[in-house]
Order: sequence, then C-alpha cells, then structure tokens
Amino acid sequence: MAETQVFSPMVGKVVAVHVKVGSVVKENDPVVTIESMKMELPVPAPVAGKVKEVFVNEGDVVESDTALLTIE
Repeated sequence: MAETQVFSPMVGKVVAVHVKVGSVVKENDPVVTIESMKMELPVPAPVAGKVKEVFVNEGDVVESDTALLTIE
C-alpha cells in the first residue's frame, strides 16, 4: 500500500493535531492546524487512509515543507 506524507504548507506553530496513529481519515479531513501570522490554517489530508505516523505535537514550530504525518 502506498504511503503519502503530509507536509506543512508554511512556517508556523502547530496549534492542534486532529489525528493520532491508527486514525482513519477521508480526503480533505483536517489533520493538523498551523498558526502563522495570527491566522489558523487547517492542513487537509491529501488522500483517504489510515494515519501511520505523526511527526509533530501541539506547540511545535515547523518550517515550510516539514513532514507532519504519514497516511497509508
């Protein structure tokens, strides 16, 4: 089964992680919310599947293109 990594679209602070390992997501479900420039941006799942790994926690500061999680 193919794996898909979800990346941060911008520099910011992780304010919410909406999934955990084993969570089942549908395409476009919000998986992480990132705050940047006082705006909160939900990061959608690009594919449907099961969350295999989560690389970030609430409070983490991420760079653009940081891997947030893997969906299989």
